[in-house]
Amino acid sequence: MPDHGLGYHCTNSDPAGHYAIVKEIIADPHLDCVLQHTRLTGDESFLAKLRLYALCAPHLEVGGWGNNGYVAQVAGRTVLIAKKKGTWLALAATVPFSRVSCGYVGRSDGWTDLAGNFQMDWEFDHAPDGNIALTGELDLTGTREFTLGLAFGNSQHHAVSTLFQSLSTPFAEHHKRYAEQWARSSTCILSLEKAAGDGGNLYRTSFNLLRAHEDKSYPGAFIASLAIPWGEAAGDADQGGYHLVWTRDMVNSANAMLAAGDRATPLRALIYLDVSQQEKGGFAQNFWIDGEPYWRGVQLDEVAFPILLAWRLRCDKALQDFDPYPMVLRAAAYLVRHGPVTPQERWEEVSGYSPSTVASNIAALICAACFARERGDEPTAKYLEQYADFLECHVESWTVTTEGTLLPGVARHYIRILPESADNPHPEEDPNRGNLTIANLQPGAQNVFPAKEVVDAGFLELVRHGVRKPGDPLIVDSLKVVDAVLKVETPFGPCWHRYNHDGYGQRDDGGPFKGWGRGVSGRCSQANEGTTSWLPGTTQSHSPGLWKAWPHAPAFCPSRRGMVRICPKPTCTVDGQQARPCH
Repeated sequence: MPDHGLGYHCTNSDPAGHYAIVKEIIADPHLDCVLQHTRLTGDESFLAKLRLYALCAPHLEVGGWGNNGYVAQVAGRTVLIAKKKGTWLALAATVPFSRVSCGYVGRSDGWTDLAGNFQMDWEFDHAPDGNIALTGELDLTGTREFTLGLAFGNSQHHAVSTLFQSLSTPFAEHHKRYAEQWARSSTCILSLEKAAGDGGNLYRTSFNLLRAHEDKSYPGAFIASLAIPWGEAAGDADQGGYHLVWTRDMVNSANAMLAAGDRATPLRALIYLDVSQQEKGGFAQNFWIDGEPYWRGVQLDEVAFPILLAWRLRCDKALQDFDPYPMVLRAAAYLVRHGPVTPQERWEEVSGYSPSTVASNIAALICAACFARERGDEPTAKYLEQYADFLECHVESWTVTTEGTLLPGVARHYIRILPESADNPHPEEDPNRGNLTIANLQPGAQNVFPAKEVVDAGFLELVRHGVRKPGDPLIVDSLKVVDAVLKVETPFGPCWHRYNHDGYGQRDDGGPFKGWGRGVSGRCSQANEGTTSWLPGTTQSHSPGLWKAWPHAPAFCPSRRGMVRICPKPTCTVDGQQARPCH
């Protein structure tokens, strides 16, 4: 693919070098069809002995069960069809199928058939109402190159028509238009080629991957990720996965694109959030793209983030004719009414005083105050600033232990959270006290620990939002504790756990997470430390080069952070006057 384009080039090769299957995968630029151009290369005498099969396991309407598969003859061609409810899928290629079959996964599907004796013995013409797979043997007589198409529609006629229309155009023409359209959509982004050690590849791929998470039917709706974690072990009941909207993930993605120079996409995101806000000013923990809540928890940072996005767009003069002020005021009021204890923190598990949540709330309230002052509402502006000051002056007393034992010589550091109920009229406010119950641990294992002995890197939100300086001794000491407790060295560089005792990860034997496991360490956590090391006044040695050291580094992880925008000053200027928002 050219520099700006989210396409894929995959090669499957025989270790002995007898053959290779080279695939280029794109979407039809104008139709609902995925195209896979395929070349079979190698010694011709060996290739003549091979049989090539296409295997498709439909999961229509967000589920594997209840799919229906059958073979159809349309205009003299054999097409594999799947349907479920109001969605159809059609599969064919520019070369014909010599044999086809529909079966049930693990019982009568093509993979099970071929795995037995490397022969296609079964040819079933339909497989109704089940977890199915479609299989077709491709007739490569006279050619070693073809294009496979996978099209969708709201009827068989629609899906097959889309498929035939798409396959009628040579793949090279599709590829050319696909590349041109991606290039046009990327003309707005800033160039980092000269500053990047890889020529900007990771930057461009990350940007394009984030953009791919915007829904095509709901402009501005960014899901957290296209993935379902441990999807191979998830059933149809696990509908959510990560393909839901979280305002935290969505705003971080929008901020990344704004930082890269894209002003239109973040505005679409803000407008989408504006119409998704709940009546009382809050936002659902996460929700489907149509705005319907999925999990119904409350996370105060997710109420704060849309205010921050509105402010950034305002500072970049990118709001155009959209007025976010009603949304901003409702969200700020919600933060005042329901804070400072958050019913859930960033890891969606515990209520209490969270340094990362408090940081986002402080910044959001200051931004809301600036909006109010611009509208001539000085009393509201002063009130919001005073409440933000109240939060700011309690950050350490709520979230810093003075009795730390995790790193010898460092007794004072930030903790992950001081647990407390959001409904308690007399909350515990001493971070040296209280116990934290850790979720997702193996039954029977210790799951309650002193809150002062559980840490994450969430306190770095205080730096990124300008609430604390990056060189603050307490920030630096807390980073030392995080490195001592959460950092893991790997052959490809360091990475970090989310927090100590975390159970959200695969089992010790490598099996999938099913209610409990062992917390994984990930390179996405490097953003927590690495971005702080680029701020003025820091001495940390973490480098963006760590990302490039990892295999498949361009496989960016939008479900966790997005890219982080760094502002070198803790203040900004509004109409010639210095304001405190800081992000």
